[in-house]
Amino acid sequence: MDFLPPELLPALENYALNHSQDELPVLKELDRQTHLRANKPRMLSGHLQGNFLQLISRLMQPKRILEIGTYTGYSAICLAQGLQENGVLHTIDNNAEQESIVKEFIKKAGLEDKIKLHLGNAADSIPTILTEKEEWDMVFIDADKSNYSLYYDLVFDKVRKGGIIIADNVLWSGKVLKDDSELKKNDKDTRALIEFNQKNYQDNRTFSMLLPLRDGLMMAIKE
Repeated sequence: MDFLPPELLPALENYALNHSQDELPVLKELDRQTHLRANKPRMLSGHLQGNFLQLISRLMQPKRILEIGTYTGYSAICLAQGLQENGVLHTIDNNAEQESIVKEFIKKAGLEDKIKLHLGNAADSIPTILTEKEEWDMVFIDADKSNYSLYYDLVFDKVRKGGIIIADNVLWSGKVLKDDSELKKNDKDTRALIEFNQKNYQDNRTFSMLLPLRDGLMMAIKE
């Protein structure tokens, strides 16, 4: 049953924003600077999803968070709001061009001691970051879509029981609804996300849910 008329969705999203916690000033400035200085600013998590990530982090009160895909640092700053006093968030990105804006706003947010930026290929970086015996509380995947399943497999054993893995863009602008015959031959990202979503649905090691927030969030709690 459709409770929300499709034609009202944009207005209802604004209503939701207007009745949610205000965006932190540093995040509002980062949003503005991302649109001015970075390519593909629509990749930014934004106010509504950013608040949701903050909410989950505040509920979890994690000690250790791994983020795969930094972009300009918006989601990292959001997730770091719920860290324990001695907590740390490690974030990985392979785009060195964004390093200056990421570090600039981590500093402005007062999170230099809590957010550690790693530049490089995620598949290579993850094993080096996860070498410690201590388990991880949260993982946020928001990187190259064709490798979502790989990243999930690389981190899974290091996530504690009760820990959560969140993956962004799993609805991929609705393209996941297409049959394989409707997809372009070179559309590896959509095919990879369809496989990733099915993999999560069938993983009996977790309690998972695909949340249709923004471009879709897959959330899996390790049991």
